[in-house]
Amino acid sequence: QVQLQESGPGLVKPSQTLSLTCTISNDAISRSHTYWSWIRQSPGKGLEWMGAIGYDGKTYYRSLFSGRVFISWDPYENQFSLQLTSVTPKDTAVYFCARGSDPYVNEYDYKGQGIQVTVSS
Repeated sequence: QVQLQESGPGLVKPSQTLSLTCTISNDAISRSHTYWSWIRQSPGKGLEWMGAIGYDGKTYYRSLFSGRVFISWDPYENQFSLQLTSVTPKDTAVYFCARGSDPYVNEYDYKGQGIQVTVSS
């Protein structure tokens, strides 16, 4: 069974950069036609897609974040990472990594358990 595990700090100060890593088990990040997404859920809100990286390393970002989101990968470690710059308390959320078959379709067959990130001074 495919497993995804998020890791990173649970507390980030305003204006700093939030950095998270997703480690993939029992699948290859470069397997054809797989897309690896970062999504988040803020208190009282639904899931929000932030961006994705494809099996070929191509990245896809939601324009809502206006250039604050950067996704990278390390195919040798079978990991991909999220960087969210200039965070504010509004970025407080549970962050998930997930696998799908289309970067723009919010359907995922595997999702990590999520990591709570709080933005506070």
